Amino acid sequence: MPPTDLQKALLDLVDSKGYRPLKPKAIAKRLGLNQESTRDLKRIIKRLIKKGQLRWGPEHLVQRTRDDSSAASESTPEKSKTKSKGSPSDAITGVFRRMAGGFGFVTPSRAARSPAQKQDIYISAKNSSDASSGDTVLVRLLARKGRRPDKVEGQIIDIVEREKNRFVGTYFERAGNALVTVAGKLFSQPISVGDPGAKSVREGDIVVIEMVRFPSHAHDGEGVIVDVLGPRGAPGVDTLAIIHEFNLPQEFPEEALIDARRQAAEFDESIGNGRVDLTGVTTLTIDPIDARDFDDAISLDKLENGHWLLGVHIADVTHFVEAGSALDQEARERATSVYLPDRVIPMLPEIISNNLASLQPDRVRYTMTAQIEMTADGALVACDVVKGAIRSRRRFTYEEVDDFLADRTAWKKKLDGEVFQLLEAMHHLAMILRRRRMERGSLELSMPEVKVDLDADGRVTGAHVVEHTESHQIIEEFMLAANEAVATALSDAELPFMRRIHEDPNPRKLQALTEFVEELGFKTESLESRFAIQKLLTTVRESPEEYAVNYAVLRSMQKAIYSPLEEGHYALASECYCHFTSPIRRYPDLLVHRLFASRLTGKAKPQPLEQLTSLAEHCSQREQRAASAERELTKVKLLDYMSGRIGEELVGIVTGVESFGLFVQGQEVPAEGFVHITALTDDYYHFDRTTHSLTGHRQGNSFRLGDKVRVAVANVDVERRQLDFRMLGKWTAADRRPQRQATGRTARKKSSKAAKSSKRPPTKKTGAKRHKPKKRR
Repeated sequence: MPPTDLQKALLDLVDSKGYRPLKPKAIAKRLGLNQESTRDLKRIIKRLIKKGQLRWGPEHLVQRTRDDSSAASESTPEKSKTKSKGSPSDAITGVFRRMAGGFGFVTPSRAARSPAQKQDIYISAKNSSDASSGDTVLVRLLARKGRRPDKVEGQIIDIVEREKNRFVGTYFERAGNALVTVAGKLFSQPISVGDPGAKSVREGDIVVIEMVRFPSHAHDGEGVIVDVLGPRGAPGVDTLAIIHEFNLPQEFPEEALIDARRQAAEFDESIGNGRVDLTGVTTLTIDPIDARDFDDAISLDKLENGHWLLGVHIADVTHFVEAGSALDQEARERATSVYLPDRVIPMLPEIISNNLASLQPDRVRYTMTAQIEMTADGALVACDVVKGAIRSRRRFTYEEVDDFLADRTAWKKKLDGEVFQLLEAMHHLAMILRRRRMERGSLELSMPEVKVDLDADGRVTGAHVVEHTESHQIIEEFMLAANEAVATALSDAELPFMRRIHEDPNPRKLQALTEFVEELGFKTESLESRFAIQKLLTTVRESPEEYAVNYAVLRSMQKAIYSPLEEGHYALASECYCHFTSPIRRYPDLLVHRLFASRLTGKAKPQPLEQLTSLAEHCSQREQRAASAERELTKVKLLDYMSGRIGEELVGIVTGVESFGLFVQGQEVPAEGFVHITALTDDYYHFDRTTHSLTGHRQGNSFRLGDKVRVAVANVDVERRQLDFRMLGKWTAADRRPQRQATGRTARKKSSKAAKSSKRPPTKKTGAKRHKPKKRR
């Protein structure tokens, strides 16, 4: 059922005479929905609750919002006792995060936040009910009182949606009781798991528990063990723990695999009607040395009028993944491939991603080809997207292309003339496009990327710096150009589509950024101008303040997301942008491909805006989940690595400054630890939010965002995922000496995953991203 019809059916049901509040699953059953429509229904219910059109009643029942005070009577007696500022109809929906002390904060949703609501809502431990970090909750504001009348305080009156009901932790026994310490800092106390005998669990095992009763200030938590992953520290157990913790997909459903095998059996490399034969065009691919899924190839010609004709040939996944098929439903649910440090969880089965759709050399492969005409100086003239078939002439690695650019004469003997000329022309045009992008105000942060090295058992052995070379920039510029060109073509056709948007930074944050850099001694015009930011980033390059400024700029940016709204991409200085170039691993790209495919057949049927909005939210959430899982697993592996290095010294960068201490990330091994303010014993330190600094009252010592410092490993708690450093002082030029730190390989090299990531600008929050596994542009 289309989302617009589904929303109407939902509201008609809730408004119908005699409707009794139901849970979402019961509503889905009443409406006769299948599994896919049920997922849509749940998203629609959440959205309508955020808009205030529906509300959650007791026991997670869906009710129509009423303005009368009778709604208050439906809350539990315990909830209704607290003196409140208004009735439940005035309650605010938001996401709760609990602190170690038991209290927490609720960040209101965009729809729930009033113009005056500029801060999170404080929730005391006794008013937090049994909410867990990440839960979507309903909050009633309380009357302001005491010495902090400016402080917004509230009480959680309902759990709108649990972030999750399953958790990962370590099993142990105490005084005859079976307990599990949940990983991280979600719960301050262990969870009782009753009699775990049926699972043959042993002390020290990593287990998955289903929460029976969430802990609160009034009672302890209770759960049941549903899976035993293995002994803590055993190879692969840390990865399994993260997969379960983030509810990442694992095996493909049999229906999806049957669909994929059928596609493999039917594919014969023939070029049928409706597909342009481009096998005679010289094309090539550039990928990491160990890549298996080649999703893009390039061709480039000079036209008689002096213009360029750039061909960006992208694997035609639409040919193998039919809309509505079992394979499509699974791809939609996954929405993205997940790139963990020691494994990849693909969006599509490997028979598709690594074989049928992969643009392997000397094989006929189907493509969606963007034929982009540009002027001699790289200005877009026109873009035509066709279904094509290519035969790649040569597969290059990034290392080979770098070597080519360093010594073209030697490579001229190795390559045939057409491939040699194509590679030269690609480099020439890519540098033109890069210059144009910078001239229009595109932002690029200088933040070295450090990747961990793993042994055969998945344990950290060291780390290396990932280099972003000209070979990466060639592909990066062509992918950016293609994404922008196809988005412009769809926009010109007035078709709704899933865009990649990056909203302008909040002016208040940019004003704070301006004040910060001026405190550093840099005179600049208002950084509300992107060109002022760009000039600043150039000015600080290779200066002592480079890290401080780059981190501060990053923190001032919004996150890039998917949306059908007609917004541009701030970091790329693009008015119209989408994702087109990676349908093997991103569902939004597949949707854009389908839209072009339907136009080519004359049966263009754009998705309704409501459905696009729902899908965009889903894809953005899945992207954020994938990024969080990768970060957390890297953190776990680094904690295990650092646990055997107590007392060792390392150089790090201050990545965060708070009133309670400093966050520091190692420069050679990217482990992030914390220096509590009480550990800075040489002085009494004052926190300055404007300058992102802690400054000593007596001696004037200061630590600021981006400072390079020397620290020692003080404590590692793998279960709580906490690393504590001891501050040794600021790093100076006199500290250029060998580190007392077993970092393994520190040579600068490219990792395969990060090398592929070069297809995006190497920044983080801005969305002008790194590449394949990583942040999204």
